Amino acid sequence: MGSMVDIASSFIEGAPPGELADVVADIRALTSDGPDIIPSLEPAFRKYNESQLATVKLPGSSQEVIVSEFNKLDDGRYFDVESSTSFEFDHVTQKASAVQSHPLESQNAELIKSLLKSLSNHAKEHYPNSSYGVYPIENDSAIAIALVANRYSPNNFWNGRWRAIYQIPVSASSTTITGTIKVDVHYYEDGNVALNTKKPITLSVPSLTASAVISKIAVAEREYQEELNRAFSRLSEDAFKSLRRQLPITRQKVEWEKVGGYRLGQDIAGGRAR
Repeated sequence: MGSMVDIASSFIEGAPPGELADVVADIRALTSDGPDIIPSLEPAFRKYNESQLATVKLPGSSQEVIVSEFNKLDDGRYFDVESSTSFEFDHVTQKASAVQSHPLESQNAELIKSLLKSLSNHAKEHYPNSSYGVYPIENDSAIAIALVANRYSPNNFWNGRWRAIYQIPVSASSTTITGTIKVDVHYYEDGNVALNTKKPITLSVPSLTASAVISKIAVAEREYQEELNRAFSRLSEDAFKSLRRQLPITRQKVEWEKVGGYRLGQDIAGGRAR
């Protein structure tokens, strides 16, 4: 049972964006002859949800909030600064419950709320479907900013996720922001292609104000998006073309309009069909 749990846990932790439920269904099908191992996979679900910045709608709310390591409370609950609430989160079903009031208690509360407002404007301007959060961390000596944008299109056989996490120390007069942007895309029509990429970010801001911080973040994210676009262009123009022969071994161009009449061994390879 132990090895089975380890294998299934690796499946959970490697689930592509928007496809966790499909992975769970496959695990249930593959282990249908034995006891249900899904409850034993709770640590893997928790690790996946926190690292992937899982989003959930709170009961009675239309806005999705983030589940992450930064807004986890000691009792296993999670909190949301914008709605001033905390909630229980079932990592297996990805459902929230038991919402309670949870006012922000931080010596940096004013800065956090200001960052949250600027981040909200940034997210609404640049991401069609996103969730975000700003949280005090490391005993109030730093602030974490998290943003996730999901785009799922299973009918077209692709799903994608953009994650950005930044940490800001609040003790220095001039501040260095560190973080990482991660992009995961899965395309699976007539094949199985995955893009998993990340970009370390280091930014300097002259003053610790919400407008200065979010402005720097916006520039970094735009530059990385442009970098990805250039990489895709090079991939299409150079790498993909080098994967196929310009001419077949016979040095004769294939007449594609007649391809239905070719006999593979004799006509294309130039030899006798076997």
